[in-house]
Amino acid sequence: MKICSRCIYDERIAGISFNSEGVCNYCIQTDELNKQYQPGTEEAEAKLFAIFDRIKKEGAGKKYDCIIGISGGTDSSYMLCKAIEWGLRPLAVHYDNTWNTAISNENIRKITKYCNVDLWTYVIDNKEADDIFRSFFLACVPEFDASTDLGFAQVLRDACAKYKIKYVLEGHSYQAEGLSPQGTNYFDGKYIQDIHKKYGSVKMKTYPLMTFTKFLKSIFFHRVEFIRPLWYLNYSKAEAQQWLQENTGWQYYGGHHLENRSTAFLHPIYNPQKFGIDNRSWSLAAAVRFGKMNRDEALTIYHTPVVPDPEIVAYVQKRMSISNEEYETIMNNGVKRNWRDFKTYKKRFERWRPLFYLLAKSRRVTMSFYLKYCFPMPGSK
Repeated sequence: MKICSRCIYDERIAGISFNSEGVCNYCIQTDELNKQYQPGTEEAEAKLFAIFDRIKKEGAGKKYDCIIGISGGTDSSYMLCKAIEWGLRPLAVHYDNTWNTAISNENIRKITKYCNVDLWTYVIDNKEADDIFRSFFLACVPEFDASTDLGFAQVLRDACAKYKIKYVLEGHSYQAEGLSPQGTNYFDGKYIQDIHKKYGSVKMKTYPLMTFTKFLKSIFFHRVEFIRPLWYLNYSKAEAQQWLQENTGWQYYGGHHLENRSTAFLHPIYNPQKFGIDNRSWSLAAAVRFGKMNRDEALTIYHTPVVPDPEIVAYVQKRMSISNEEYETIMNNGVKRNWRDFKTYKKRFERWRPLFYLLAKSRRVTMSFYLKYCFPMPGSK
């Protein structure tokens, strides 16, 4: 099996290609991002602080000058603390899908108290949340937690509109998270709506669905800009975790994206067992690319199976009202669908690619959105 000569991605990764030196296209894409953002350099710092100066100037006289989404995880918690250090006045925003762990809730409380910031939380109806998760499980698609990610993104936009704030600071780092393979982990509002229409039974009333119209409204009417400060820094997740633990009382939750029970089911259990997908490859490949881990160590971790937590499985079954028999049937029935089998906005994003490129350059949409959503992929509808 062919493996990238630099990271750990192999020929099974969707959309992968290799140059004459055996380096994969995702490593090359990372190199291009490094050239653009120059993380950790004086030039990058100057660009970042110029952005902060603009945020402070435009937010003068307001209670808040930016919004930061917080989940209780490493990156968003660290982002909130850094924003205070940089002299910003953020409003912390949380989307509660009602599947939070106790550690996550406590981390949010500790971090907002440490930073002395206000917290605005949007809570979906728990029965509605369970039904959306159930519909994705019945649909047999790998994007089990898509409703949380997109719901959170819409809640951030709603908070901007409510408080008349223009800037959202996101705690995302391509150095830590890596680059998701093309055609994987795709989701949009129409995709969520179509799956729920076909497999759900509870009317969608409180879920913050991001329609195409709402998406455009946040861009052109509210003129929201998304900033990813960690893209300009030499960011280390391990160092961030150590700092948070030593200074705020923040607690580690045991693994990548395990602060919420939906992702604690998705990453170590659902995707590996049903689809043979191990999303650890994204962050492990990133760790190798940026010298945080050697290649052999990353491959050893990647080839070591994760031991499922039976308590998580029991929790998920109870929330989704799925019996043991139904659970085992769906996990082992061999049915594997994905976003290509449902209605999406994918073709529309592709048609609008020139516009979204300009919007990405002006931070009205994220660059990762442009790269992931606006280029054609085999089999897209």
